[in-house]
Amino acid sequence: MKKKIEKWVEESGERILRYIGISEGQTVLDFGCGCGNYTIPAARIVGEQGLVYALDEDKSVVERLMNRVKVAGLKNVIKLDAPTRFDTDLDDESVDVVLLYDILHYYYFPQKRDRQQLLREMYRILKPNAILSLYPAHLRSRMEPKLGEVKREIEEAKFREEGEYPGVTMAHDDKIEEGLIINFRKEKAVG
Repeated sequence: MKKKIEKWVEESGERILRYIGISEGQTVLDFGCGCGNYTIPAARIVGEQGLVYALDEDKSVVERLMNRVKVAGLKNVIKLDAPTRFDTDLDDESVDVVLLYDILHYYYFPQKRDRQQLLREMYRILKPNAILSLYPAHLRSRMEPKLGEVKREIEEAKFREEGEYPGVTMAHDDKIEEGLIINFRKEKAVG
C-alpha cells in the first residue's frame, strides 16, 4: 500500500489539488499535515514563489514530513510550531488556501466550541475570498457530527460553500480511497 500512497503523492496529488483550486504562487496551510501526503504536492504546485505551512500537533510526523521535503528537494515548506492547537501564529490574512483534510471530527475537535475556535482562527489567517478546503473523511461515521452540521458551523464562521468535488481519489490513513472535497470561500466581515 505504501507504493500506492507514494504514487498518489508523486502523480495524482498535484492534479487533484490543482482541481480544487491551489495554484502557483499561493500560500497554503496544511492544518493537520501528518507526514505530508497533501503538503508535498501542494508545495510542488505553488512553486518557488509560493509557500506551504505544515502544522500538526504530532511532532514526530512533522519531522518525517520535513525529511520527505528535503529528499524531494523542496525549499518552500515551513513547519509551524504553533503555541496552541487553536493558534497558528500566522499573520492576519496571510494565507490563500487552508486544507482541513480529515480534521473536523470528534477525535481532534470533540466539542462544537472547539471547532468554532478553530474556524475563527482559519478565518483570521485567510485572505479575503480565500479557500477553506474540507475533506470530511470521518464525518461519515455514526459517532461523528453529521456533515450537514459541520457545514453549518463553517457557514456560521463566515464562509460560504463554493463547490463540492465528489469522487476524488485521496491518500488517507495509509490507503487510497474515493472521497469528497468541499470548498468554502471566506466572506467579508460584516460591520
